[in-house]
Amino acid sequence: MSIDFRAELNDEQFAAVTAPPGPALVLAGAGSGKTRTLTYRVAYLLLEKRVHRDMILLLTFTNKAAREMVERVAALCGQSARPSWGGTFHSVGGRILRRHAELVGLRNNFTIMDQDDAEHTLQAAIKELDKDFLKSKQNPKVGRIASLISMARNTGQTVTSLAKEQFPWEENVAAAIPRFAAAYQQRKLEQNVADYDDLLVFWLRIMEEYPEIREAYSEQFQFILVDEYQDTNHIQSRIVDCIGSHHNIMAVGDDAQCIYTWRGANFENIRDFPQRHPGTTIYKIETNYRSTPQILDFANAVLASQPEGHGYSKELRPVRRDDVVPYFVPLMDSRQQAQFLVNRIEGLYEEGVALKDIAILYRAHYQALDAQLEFGRRGIPFVITSGVRFFEQAHIRDFVAQLRAVCNPDDDSAFDRFMALLPKVGPATVRKVLKAAREIVQRREQQWQTAKGDLFSEVQGLESPSIFAALLTPEILQKVPDDARDEFSGMCLSLREMDVLLHGGAPGVAHEPAKPVDVVTRGIEGWYGDFLKHVYSNWQSRRDDLDGLIEFAARYDTMHELLAQLVLLNSETSDRSIQTDDNAVRMTTIHQAKGLEYPVVFVIGCADEFFPLKRALEEGNIDEERRLFYVAVTRAMNELYLCYPRMSGGRGNGPILMRQSRFITEIPPHLFQKLQVQMYSW
Repeated sequence: MSIDFRAELNDEQFAAVTAPPGPALVLAGAGSGKTRTLTYRVAYLLLEKRVHRDMILLLTFTNKAAREMVERVAALCGQSARPSWGGTFHSVGGRILRRHAELVGLRNNFTIMDQDDAEHTLQAAIKELDKDFLKSKQNPKVGRIASLISMARNTGQTVTSLAKEQFPWEENVAAAIPRFAAAYQQRKLEQNVADYDDLLVFWLRIMEEYPEIREAYSEQFQFILVDEYQDTNHIQSRIVDCIGSHHNIMAVGDDAQCIYTWRGANFENIRDFPQRHPGTTIYKIETNYRSTPQILDFANAVLASQPEGHGYSKELRPVRRDDVVPYFVPLMDSRQQAQFLVNRIEGLYEEGVALKDIAILYRAHYQALDAQLEFGRRGIPFVITSGVRFFEQAHIRDFVAQLRAVCNPDDDSAFDRFMALLPKVGPATVRKVLKAAREIVQRREQQWQTAKGDLFSEVQGLESPSIFAALLTPEILQKVPDDARDEFSGMCLSLREMDVLLHGGAPGVAHEPAKPVDVVTRGIEGWYGDFLKHVYSNWQSRRDDLDGLIEFAARYDTMHELLAQLVLLNSETSDRSIQTDDNAVRMTTIHQAKGLEYPVVFVIGCADEFFPLKRALEEGNIDEERRLFYVAVTRAMNELYLCYPRMSGGRGNGPILMRQSRFITEIPPHLFQKLQVQMYSW
């Protein structure tokens, strides 16, 4: 079997595919055929250089990417030529660890735990060292600790330093978590199990501590190819450098698409590759087959806006014909933005564009709330490819359940939802606690009624008949499991504050009900906002979603009206009859859109504090935000719309004027055209 590589590849791809042995960094721009280049490189080694398939190590990040490349190689070279060592870092690490398990304290019949099993093992280790640690609401939960330990191991940081960084408000945490991590590691060895991170950590340890084994693998893997190299973390880069001590490494990636540093990717890995591997040849693949020249001009201007020295210089070159320049669309707010999306998409559909060829991209999930609502109202099919719909997210449903309970204390299903967040609290406990609390409420209501009819009665000292006040009595707290008691108190105190805001502190006393936005804000800034920090490693993005709910609540005058709208809108946007994957608009975060392409792309929320995000501005993380913007605009093939909402709804204090995204301000104005949309007032 033979391949005419010269005919199959363009000049840039051909140069990389036929590169001589030695360190090579292949910078493959968006839409330039990166996978094709990598696949043909493997085929070239097998067919032209007669490299044995066992001597090629192909490392990828996803099983899907690994299967795709191995299958493409097999299609080019025949099934017998498919690489023996092609897969994800973790799958290859697992194979090597299986061979040398005893060197790290495991037996070769070790089993690999999934995330739930790993957290259960960590929980047991924590309880053995400190049985009260997880009971305190001030301390992080097991899942949060597991995420911290994992991040530390993958980024080369110490658990102590990372704990101090992530929990600056809790000094005891930084001291405790390293002990928990050590006990967890020992427990895994005793049980002959490994977690996901062990597959990399132990692989590297074997390579670094046993030179003869490292040299054997280095001699075997004469050609090492790494896909999406810009996404490698600290430990993955060290593995590649260690096993590739001969420097015969081809790293393929795009520094301009390094957008995962928040989960451990290290931008320095691709930036400093030539320094770690002297004599590196850099191959740039800049011919773009995806987008129009006008979209590429815009994308190149995004790259040109990078500060000098913050990335490799490259310029995407088009092969397609001229078309329309990108549109910049100023709009009044997110609701008009949603209306514009619907109207323009209806127009595109009439022009013959399939709905599945249209994507709406956003920096954070909450920014698509109004778009989801408007699409639901208008019956336009859409799918969320980056997760579930806004109101279906667990943290939104958990918080809305708290609002429902405050508004209607007889709503048992609401109590079931949020009380189940506490450890060892199930339906039976909820029923028992509510039954006893309601008996207290009934007694207190009778006392108030009696006091109202007695002119000489002192009502000031009577206990509140609120169920949330009743839930805080010693009688009820004794019925709550020990592990949940502190958390339960914090929850009920927060709900009690929301209840007082909404209904007042005493029956029969005149009270002006608070606006829904005030109740929502109080709840988010109370127990539940703190709960998120201790449970979820991505608590900040979940908090952003809740802040979006604050803005939504500001539109309504009563809690009953807000809750009615939440239920109705959730029902509309969750209608499965309009969620057909075959022909539906795609809504997704930009992170999830990486690697995909769409004929028409709308990037929404192009305002400072939306994109780039407010916390990125505060922390100075602008470079990665700009790379994310580059990824967004390079998803578009034919048409690109950049939507700028001029105002944000604020938090009940009136609208806030937003500045257009600095990423658009950086672009020469002749590279886009402003699309005027008639303003409206609500």
